[in-house]
Amino acid sequence: MLRAIALRDLLLPAGGRLSAASGLVRAGRHLHMAADDEHHLATLDLTAPHGDLALLRFREGDLPAGKEERKRLKPDLEALAMLPPHPAWPNGALLALGSGSTPRRQQAFLVALLEDGRIAGIARAIDMAVLYQPLRERFGDLNIEGAFAAHGRLHLLQRANHGQPHNACLAYDLKEVVAWIAADADAARAPPLRDCTLFQLGAAAGIPYGFTDGAAWPGGGWVFSAVAEDTRDSYADGRCAGAAIGWVSEGGALLSLQLLEGAPKVEGVAVGEDGGLLLVTDADDPAIASRLLALQLP
Repeated sequence: MLRAIALRDLLLPAGGRLSAASGLVRAGRHLHMAADDEHHLATLDLTAPHGDLALLRFREGDLPAGKEERKRLKPDLEALAMLPPHPAWPNGALLALGSGSTPRRQQAFLVALLEDGRIAGIARAIDMAVLYQPLRERFGDLNIEGAFAAHGRLHLLQRANHGQPHNACLAYDLKEVVAWIAADADAARAPPLRDCTLFQLGAAAGIPYGFTDGAAWPGGGWVFSAVAEDTRDSYADGRCAGAAIGWVSEGGALLSLQLLEGAPKVEGVAVGEDGGLLLVTDADDPAIASRLLALQLP
């Protein structure tokens, strides 16, 4: 069993907190994270020992404070991926993706990076409905929870639940995706799905493990986080009965799945400079800050 160490609570300026951290990307000395119940991207400078998060607004307006109304209206940005350099974003870019679990949650946001990994400029909204529609037809209860670029592909991770027990890694040609986004995501040219690999990750107390994020693994393959959340669909939250970290080969074979001590609800994973993992948790409670965790691997 693996044991993660808490590094810090994810606090915002003026006493606020990030309570629903999700997708996680490391760019140089900066950690970028999406929050599924915010209109912002959060960034942490890893060299600032006690620094607050900096926020970049994705969408105008504020979400309501009430939990149920906030849940209904949130963009549900669950996945965050780094795209390679392109003439429109010469230092790479971040792509934050909505889960697709409702029509309101089919939007993505693109923001360019500076050479040192900081955010450059403002975010651009992208309508993902045309790309998500074939996935919705395939899975019914769509729930994109992770995204990462590796080996010339953009990988999206579909999460399992009680009602839909299959996890899936959905692979797109990375050049096609980048060209589509750079051309303002023309609906007539949405890139086709190139590969779909299904995964069953076992269960905790009868609750299936579902993908929550993924990242390219140095040397090949990829690493993912997964939790066993007691819910029958992609909309409702539930008790977290277990958490795990797993590794997949470049060919798509599940190599290892190891449980996390204490079952923290991990919803973001990135590879650290030291070869260990950085993780963020989703507290599912606006009164509790998400946490940044570190996991040193044997």
